[in-house]
Amino acid sequence: MIDLIAHNLAPIMFLALIGFLLLGYPVAFALAANGLLFFFIAVELSPYSNEISLSWPLLQTLPGRVLDVMRNETLLAIPFFTFMGIILEKSGMAEDLLDTVGQLFGPVRGGLAFAVILVGALLAATTGVVAASVIAMGLISLPIMLRYGYSRPVATGVIAASGTLAQIIPPSLVLIVLADQLGRSVGDFYAGALIPGLMLTGLYGLYIAALAVFRPELVPALPLQARTLKGSPAPLAVLLLLAAGAGWLAYWFLSGVLKEGAGIWAAALAAALSYALAQADRGLGLNLLSDLARRVVLVLVPPLALIFLVLGTIFLGIATPTEGGAMGATGAMALAAARRRLDVRLLSDALQATTLLSCFVIFILIGSRIFSLTFYGINGHVWVEELFLGVPGGVLGFLLAVNLLVFILGCFLDFFEIAFIVVPLLAPVASALGIDLVWFGIILAMNLQTSFLTPPFGFALFYMRSVAPAQPYADKVTGRTIAGVSTAQIYRGAASFIVLQLVMIAVVTMFPGLVISERPPPVDPATIEIIIPEQAPGGESLDGVPPPPSFD
Repeated sequence: MIDLIAHNLAPIMFLALIGFLLLGYPVAFALAANGLLFFFIAVELSPYSNEISLSWPLLQTLPGRVLDVMRNETLLAIPFFTFMGIILEKSGMAEDLLDTVGQLFGPVRGGLAFAVILVGALLAATTGVVAASVIAMGLISLPIMLRYGYSRPVATGVIAASGTLAQIIPPSLVLIVLADQLGRSVGDFYAGALIPGLMLTGLYGLYIAALAVFRPELVPALPLQARTLKGSPAPLAVLLLLAAGAGWLAYWFLSGVLKEGAGIWAAALAAALSYALAQADRGLGLNLLSDLARRVVLVLVPPLALIFLVLGTIFLGIATPTEGGAMGATGAMALAAARRRLDVRLLSDALQATTLLSCFVIFILIGSRIFSLTFYGINGHVWVEELFLGVPGGVLGFLLAVNLLVFILGCFLDFFEIAFIVVPLLAPVASALGIDLVWFGIILAMNLQTSFLTPPFGFALFYMRSVAPAQPYADKVTGRTIAGVSTAQIYRGAASFIVLQLVMIAVVTMFPGLVISERPPPVDPATIEIIIPEQAPGGESLDGVPPPPSFD
């Protein structure tokens, strides 16, 4: 009996951890308590079984493992990006973006849904925080969508799904954590996730476009009286063409000066030019632009500039992700100050929320170090490798099994918990199969994104439920009584977007070039050959290369 328990102690330990978490025990303490409990069990079983060889002195390595967490500079990016996102959300940037883009797309069927998707992508690229995106868009857009006859499942689904884009579009907190757990560069993860993230955004847009064509009653256009920003968007097109021409000239000039990054700097100059022209048109009273065109430029350019500042410097290698996050936090405060919305209360709320999230992450990491000490000590990693290497189908079979496992766990666990518990166990197996860990991490990130939408514990669903009216209410604009939104409608709306995310996971799995096309192939150390030139008896090299100096 003892041999049977010792042989299967690793799976018993993993199942016990899942049991702790399902009981609602705090994650960090569940990890630490589970690790210490099974360490005690393993030490007691060691004299009676050849399967385990743990002893109490091994616990002396715990302080060093905890200090390693505290020394990890990569994790500093998490509080910086969190602070940046909260400052932007509380300073009203999301509200201005949704109002302006909603007016721009309002005359089109599904225009409000298109606006939510576009703003969700912009907020993802500037905040990286799902809660901020979903709550902001739910509070601002959902009442308008319900007021003008949008389907409740479509409205809630598109808001919740667009908010989860913050999980895959840089600067995502998930990508930072996965890069740390898989031992790869955050910059590589950001570059690898950019195309899949934009493709997923486009897939959301195609779904809404299909509804606008085949089910137009679900996504009506804004009525004329609801379009508060007057004027044609045609002047905006002229301004954008002018800015694009200036950007092309800048690119032509900079490409001869800069070896790389000319495109990003040219785009930044084009955006700055369009913003300056719109400001001049308003300040000088030229009225060359309509109210709609001017508002679009003045509202969209500042967050785009922040994206260039943060992601552009990271992609060009000018700044590390941690330094980019620090610049982003500074830029967010500058934008809030420019809007005259930066005050002590805003800073206090942002700092409090950032501290809470950072402490949450650090405590989970410390707990996971205690758990992994015991799990690796009882050869749990060997059990995991044998389990997944035995899956038929090679690499494809492994990826299917891992995606199924992560998808199921995502219905019950938070993405931080999965990233800190499961991913370190899967990384050695992926490496043994020759899988590029950046590609593997992006697939996992997109799978973890679905965990925000899968019931019963999808956090985006919780955020959506917290802002969606559950009971009928009187609309402030029309005075009509509007029915509330049921939880079943929220879940039904999320289901369509879960399917779209699974489709995108399959696309990234089948076409790894979307992620790793720019990465050089890995070098196998076994293929490296070092040739040492032969020497003649007198010390002269036979191939004409002088021998190294002697220090005898």
